[in-house]
Amino acid sequence: MVALGLVDLENNQKWIFEASPDMHTQLADLELNHLKKENIIDGVFLTHAHIGHYTGLMYFGREAYGKSNINVFAMPKMKYFLQNNGPWSQLIDLKNITLKDLQPDSTMVLNSKLKTTPFKVPHRDEFSETVGYKIKGTKKSALFIPDIDKWKTWGKNIIEEVKKVDYAFLDATFLNQNEVKRAMSEVPHPFIQETISLFKNESLETKNKVIFIHFNHTNPTLQENSKERQAIEKLGFRFASEGDDYEI
Repeated sequence: MVALGLVDLENNQKWIFEASPDMHTQLADLELNHLKKENIIDGVFLTHAHIGHYTGLMYFGREAYGKSNINVFAMPKMKYFLQNNGPWSQLIDLKNITLKDLQPDSTMVLNSKLKTTPFKVPHRDEFSETVGYKIKGTKKSALFIPDIDKWKTWGKNIIEEVKKVDYAFLDATFLNQNEVKRAMSEVPHPFIQETISLFKNESLETKNKVIFIHFNHTNPTLQENSKERQAIEKLGFRFASEGDDYEI
């Protein structure tokens, strides 16, 4: 399950982007390897209402951690979804979580060193809108787009957006059209092969910024030693692995 932690050791703060069903182990990793604090996390930034991206909120409930007033940042439709559907509404009623408003293209200042900006992307928005995030630190910046339908359906040019940042964590759910035996139109994502094709004429420096994330279990590039992954890495692209650290 995809997630991105953001840790500021100087200000003793940490956030997590996505609330996956594995969030309890991801929070434990942040605590064990980066920063331990009483309130466990300073905030959770959600992207959309697909089960792999918000259901980890359950761990803040009284049946699990029993936390109080954990900040959960959500777009308007995502906020409405949580407020009007159980068991998520119970987390709000019992004050396990506190919903914080996000607006598209509106920058949120986290502290003197960090800020983040959500932006809408097209992606099967059955229950909520879908967003990616731009995260800016004092030294570097990152693009985080774990889910999108296709690059061509977005109103922005992905190549130009990648060039603006130092790291671009991009949706790599499927390698190609033939990976699963179902209508791929039901679960649209940019195939890795499509992304590679878009960037084929770009510099090695630009390709190095692309870090693939969010792999379906059928994706052969999920395996570090697969021939498919090694071939793509030789082109200059990168793959994220659990526990990777990036300075920002």
